Amino acid sequence: MEFDFVIVGAGSAGCALANRLSANGRHSVAILEAGGRDTYPWIHIPVGYFKTMGNPNTDWCYETEPDPGLNGRSLKWPRGKVLGGSSSINGLLYVRGQPQDYDHWRQLGNTGWGWDDILPLFKRSESYAGGDPDIRGTDGPLTVSDSAVRREVVDRWIEAAVNAGYPANPDYNGADQEGVGHFQLTLRNGRRCSSAVAYLKPAKKRDNLTILTKCPAEKLILDGRQVTGVQVRFEGRSQTIHARHEVILSAGALASPQLLMVSGIGAADDLQSHGIDVVADLPGVGKNLQDHLQARPIYKTTLSTINTEINNLFKQGLIALHYAATRTGPMTMAASLGTAFLKTRPDLETPDIQFHVQPFSASTKINKPHDFNAFTASVLQLRPESTGHLELKSPHMHDHPAIHPNYLATKTDQDTIVAGIRVARKIARQSPVAEVITEEYTPGTSVADDDDAAILDWARSNATTIYHPTGTCKMGNDPMAVVDERLRVRGLRGLRVADASIMPRIVSGNTNAPAIMIGEKASDMILEDARVASTKQQEPLETAAQ
Repeated sequence: MEFDFVIVGAGSAGCALANRLSANGRHSVAILEAGGRDTYPWIHIPVGYFKTMGNPNTDWCYETEPDPGLNGRSLKWPRGKVLGGSSSINGLLYVRGQPQDYDHWRQLGNTGWGWDDILPLFKRSESYAGGDPDIRGTDGPLTVSDSAVRREVVDRWIEAAVNAGYPANPDYNGADQEGVGHFQLTLRNGRRCSSAVAYLKPAKKRDNLTILTKCPAEKLILDGRQVTGVQVRFEGRSQTIHARHEVILSAGALASPQLLMVSGIGAADDLQSHGIDVVADLPGVGKNLQDHLQARPIYKTTLSTINTEINNLFKQGLIALHYAATRTGPMTMAASLGTAFLKTRPDLETPDIQFHVQPFSASTKINKPHDFNAFTASVLQLRPESTGHLELKSPHMHDHPAIHPNYLATKTDQDTIVAGIRVARKIARQSPVAEVITEEYTPGTSVADDDDAAILDWARSNATTIYHPTGTCKMGNDPMAVVDERLRVRGLRGLRVADASIMPRIVSGNTNAPAIMIGEKASDMILEDARVASTKQQEPLETAAQ
């Protein structure tokens, strides 16, 4: 099998790439997905993340190494194992991040990645019926909707946050992120709008696009410094899929660096310790790992919440029937309803914490809800300083890498998570939410509000990931950079990375929308380079030589 472009990974960025690269009909494109097709019904039902996370048919079920910053705990890290990648199993939350995030990328030397550069790509990708048309897109493939679900406890929390002095913001993806409001969702007519639904489904009948599922990559094929294809496991045997122009890795922040490493691209000493021949000594591969860590204060309430509304099969059946008939109701609920982007200190230029407010509670987001009425006011630090790394456990892709998140390793990160928990408590003491709270279930009264050490220790023992791994093939021009500003892997030809792993710094918010934007931008650069190469090939020999 031979194609002009071979994309490894049909996730948020990969699906966008496949659509855009195949749109003009001039190039043959193959997209390779290690998981299966997105036929499992729970993928498309918004609340189905309870059925897809932790399910080995749809989730790679990664797990971190014991982390010193979490008092030695390991965390489960769900990653999508299906067409659409993690956009098929995530909480449907649509967040672009702050303009300053991307201006910082540009200031780090990544020309073309400032806010003014990438805003048109966000607009091109989305279809959102609201907001400022100078900032929001209206006719893109990805449907973005305001949540139709409203819950009294969440509405009371939002009003309490405003009463506590924080601004209301009806569109945090607009001109200014700061403020309190409801989440926007990747939702279309009551169903999940994953990147596979938005980008792959409209393109799948194109003659020049080939979609291969259950086709895990084993390693890259190289001819010297030229990447010529991918060795995959397909239909029970190892096969080579050749790329005439480029291979693009869009396998995500865990699998993309792992594939580079098993192919001989990474820190030379690490590769040699596993018996891997070194093709390119790039010490930054697998480093610069960043994630958002969430602390989850939970409050018991006198109001009815999802916890008790689904506590028997009869109630679940009524909810299911309502959804089947109307495509509305609790089954269209995303992972969170309310959000807030706030500052822990008034001297900050932009918000440094984010809330995810949910009308339910559980030990973790993928566990069964508690048997009492409660809501969760999850808070995370938007721009953590701490970075972790990946390392190989073996030279084979089928062995997950060791994941070392290195959470809460700096004083700033520790102070910010403590301050965020205090903000959660401050809002909970405000009317009108305070009147319906009966108890702070966790951290609880044993963790005093004036005891930094106790609050931090509670966070270390209870906080968990919010599933935003990024940064492991970072873009830049420093010694630890893996790709340049055009996403080309340094020192090699015919190879790019286009997914959340290229972020030099994590964005201020959920990462699905930025990953799709990265796919959009990569497609523009790849097609532009292909046009330039084609023009040079068509020039007379003496003109080309000049």
